[in-house]
Amino acid sequence: MINVAILDDYQNVANKYVDWNSLNKEVNVKVFNDYIGKEKNIIERLRAFDVLCLMRERTPLSKDLINELPKLKLVVTSGMWNASIDNDALKKRNITLCGTDTETSPTAELTWALIMIGWRGILTELENMKSGRWQTTIGKNLKGKTLGIFFLVKQGLQVANFGKAFGMHVIAWSHNLIKDDCENVNIEYVDCLDLFKQSDILTIHTRLSERTHGFVDRAKLNLMKKDSFLVNTSRGPIIKESDLVNCLRNKIIGGAALDVFDIEPLPNDHYLRSIDNLILTPHIGYVSTESYKKFFEGYFLAIQAFINGNSVNVIK
Repeated sequence: MINVAILDDYQNVANKYVDWNSLNKEVNVKVFNDYIGKEKNIIERLRAFDVLCLMRERTPLSKDLINELPKLKLVVTSGMWNASIDNDALKKRNITLCGTDTETSPTAELTWALIMIGWRGILTELENMKSGRWQTTIGKNLKGKTLGIFFLVKQGLQVANFGKAFGMHVIAWSHNLIKDDCENVNIEYVDCLDLFKQSDILTIHTRLSERTHGFVDRAKLNLMKKDSFLVNTSRGPIIKESDLVNCLRNKIIGGAALDVFDIEPLPNDHYLRSIDNLILTPHIGYVSTESYKKFFEGYFLAIQAFINGNSVNVIK
């Protein structure tokens, strides 16, 4: 019997997108709807599985955890990149790592929704309409404002194009970005400090790495305009959380919207939930029907190929 664990299916949809019963009868699939990434007994819960299917980076697969799972032979992650997996540890044990197809548009679309909600005071006005109040905020135009893009690839470029459609001036910077890349898509290249100084709205789309971890800190936030708005739909630790909180509470910047956090799922009593000029969503940038369909079907195809001795979307 091949035992398969599908982890972190928060919305209980694994059986909606795939008929797991159509796999070989010798495959036993168990779906975990609860978050087990921080459980002390996670090793015991996963020890019997030959295959783990990971939903993004919800449950990290560290070297220590990998080495405590004696039956593990295959790991499948949604998407073709997952920073929470120790691939070197997998390779040392000859465990195959595969990825699935994914969608790039949902995160960009959510980013723009958060920009609209924050810039026009929509969240407050929605609450006003439910509580009997009327017009307590004054929104601002997007047209003519400056949109800053931190990392102009895939989602960043999509958001830049949304900004252009709204008549915004778009600027961009990231560590490897060059002026020619920006000129090719009619976007102004600026240096790092000017990205923070000039942006009315700044949105982050870079990957989390050693050089981007904590990159957006107090010094850079202090460069931003007093009424500016910051959006992060990439990874939480790119922003130094304590510095952002300080800037928001002291009105150094106008507001922010976060879809990603240092700790996920965000605890019920976390202090971020109580900051009035901060909009929060529960890491739903990639969560869409179209994305989930590709993820779960990708799991299925990888498991099927594994059973048949083939490989699908192997991550080197």
